[in-house]
Amino acid sequence: MAKYRISGVWKDSNGKITHYAFYTVYEQSISRSSKKSKADAIKLLEIDGNSAVTWLWNYSTVNWKIGENVEVINGSNGKYLRTDPDNTKTDNLAHLIDFDWVAP
Repeated sequence: MAKYRISGVWKDSNGKITHYAFYTVYEQSISRSSKKSKADAIKLLEIDGNSAVTWLWNYSTVNWKIGENVEVINGSNGKYLRTDPDNTKTDNLAHLIDFDWVAP
């Protein structure tokens, strides 16, 4: 079973998330990021035993920190990724780094 971290997103012209920056967590290291489509990210996290957390850059400590658990939700408009459903800005991962300007 695999563990992942998600640090950023790519959005379409309507502001909807289309891709995620995924990292695979190994025993002693973490992979470089890979751009996963929304569909591929959902498939990965629907595999029993696979899990993901958000990975947030902390500007004060100049280091990464583990955020919230990510889960697949089957909403009225289809499946999507979400953190704890407590009605905060971090629910739908839109608060993560916007990679549109970093890597198209």
